[in-house]
Amino acid sequence: MICVICERTIEPGEPTKRVSRRSRTGGTLPPAYSHKLCRRRPSTVPFITSWSSEIVTDPPVTYRLLGGIRYADEVASDRTADGVLIMRRPDRQGVGEPKYSMVHPGRQFRAMTELLCQVCGGPADQNERGTLWLLDDSREDWSGWPNDLVTTHPPVCLQCVRKAREECRHMWAGNVLARVRTSEVYGVLGRRYTASRLGPLPVHRDIVPFGSPLLGWTVAAQLVRALDDCTVVTLDEELAVAAATAH
Repeated sequence: MICVICERTIEPGEPTKRVSRRSRTGGTLPPAYSHKLCRRRPSTVPFITSWSSEIVTDPPVTYRLLGGIRYADEVASDRTADGVLIMRRPDRQGVGEPKYSMVHPGRQFRAMTELLCQVCGGPADQNERGTLWLLDDSREDWSGWPNDLVTTHPPVCLQCVRKAREECRHMWAGNVLARVRTSEVYGVLGRRYTASRLGPLPVHRDIVPFGSPLLGWTVAAQLVRALDDCTVVTLDEELAVAAATAH
């Protein structure tokens, strides 16, 4: 067996921890294992994680005079500079309990716009080979993956990836590192609405590209980037390069 944290062999008799996993479609995958000593308690709540104090009821939406939707009590901060309507959530980072499965829209937009690390909120790691990204490992999906991939995951910094491998199986297991030379803002992931006699009706959650007429009917939850000129790398390689550069 291979440890999903350090990616080294688990020798017979070594203490292990079972890791339950789910596929991208929600199905249960066969369990994986890690060395017991590789598991540490998480010491960091990711920058883009929502906190319990930030979970509020969504405001009602209504029709916009120019077409599309708006909040009934809309204010200027509800839209980006490009006019995209964003899911309204207060910014109370650190207050309450972290909700690891819920992404904070405002901080995710900021991390994707400014290429900040999704874990610590500082600058993502960048060098001549590109920006560092941690992605769901889907190399079997198409030749040349992750070129042409669209993602809602912001990039990362090298130290946070190292910490993730040691502490956070949910972030590390089933993922792969890539250096990305080109990443263009592509669109948004959000709740799309359609018109009805009773007012705007939510249809489903979808990725909507910029320039699409459906963008005006969408409440954006996350910003999406398209990745290109990518190279799959390993953490050990990246740490060795960083160490050599430091000297």
